[in-house]
Amino acid sequence: MGSEGSKSSLCYDIFDSPLGPLYLIFSGRLLSGISFSKPLNTPFKKGAAQESFIIELRSYFSGTNSEFRQEIRFLTGTDFEKKVWSALRKIPFGETRSYKWIAGKVGNPSAVRAVGRALSKNPVPIVIPCHRVIESDGSIGGYSSGVDRKIRLLEMEYYAKLNKSG
Repeated sequence: MGSEGSKSSLCYDIFDSPLGPLYLIFSGRLLSGISFSKPLNTPFKKGAAQESFIIELRSYFSGTNSEFRQEIRFLTGTDFEKKVWSALRKIPFGETRSYKWIAGKVGNPSAVRAVGRALSKNPVPIVIPCHRVIESDGSIGGYSSGVDRKIRLLEMEYYAKLNKSG
């Protein structure tokens, strides 16, 4: 993995989003985390995010970008969690899928609770859209960054998609 993947090369930047500050954590040029709270007691130093990624975030929050191209490096996660996170990227902008749908996509239809646990550990929310996963009955479900934020993200995407199509 080299020195680019070491903890000492981690840095963070702050992006002011409509949902509050986002702390963007990078391993070299690769995105490794997004958090709604400042990284505490970590070796992270203040740095600058890739300008291309800042443009993607601004466009996402303005409703004009529905896909992120920023490369990601997972610093944590089991193989199962990484499969779940990868499956999340298949959920189209402005749409939702169920925990059961994700479990089926990763080849384990009975692993609905394990999918929920994996979602709660998603290190890159928004870019890896765990907010697009809801309960099979249509109820909102949980969100590690707060259900209110999940609802706002879903509403923002829904209205952006509606405005593009109509």
